[in-house]
Amino acid sequence: MEFKPVGIARSRLSTAGAPPFQSVFSHEVGEIEVFPAFREGLKNIEGFSHLIILSYFDQAERRALTEQPLLDAEMDHGIFACRHFNRPNPIGISYMTLAKVTGCRLSVRGMDLLDGTPILDIKPYIPAFDSIPDALSGWVSETHIGRIRETSLQAHQDLDKKLRQG
Repeated sequence: MEFKPVGIARSRLSTAGAPPFQSVFSHEVGEIEVFPAFREGLKNIEGFSHLIILSYFDQAERRALTEQPLLDAEMDHGIFACRHFNRPNPIGISYMTLAKVTGCRLSVRGMDLLDGTPILDIKPYIPAFDSIPDALSGWVSETHIGRIRETSLQAHQDLDKKLRQG
């Protein structure tokens, strides 16, 4: 099995541990730079408000099949029951707001990828297809979600402060 990246993420996030933990809580802006060979694939994308970005976590480690995720650091969970980036096949999924299309560059909000992360695919987010209203969240509680929201906001504020200080 072989994948060929269609583009690359451009963001101010440059070190592991810097990205927000879930794109829906990210305040970061950035760009998806689509390689020229795939430009035609962007035709009519500007009509969508949100995109699903599939990426390859090229800096991730492939570790055990259990992890202590940030949401529940007191308990191991199977890697397929959490959203940890250290996976057997480190493929990421991000939901980003499409702000503007300029040639092969997609300006987005909700960036949660390190600068230079390979992009495997881009899909339009279509609410009728991609939203599952009655879905269960397993072991993930509202408390866990609130903690990630707060942590992501704090990470954004810390990054802003760090970049202002030079």
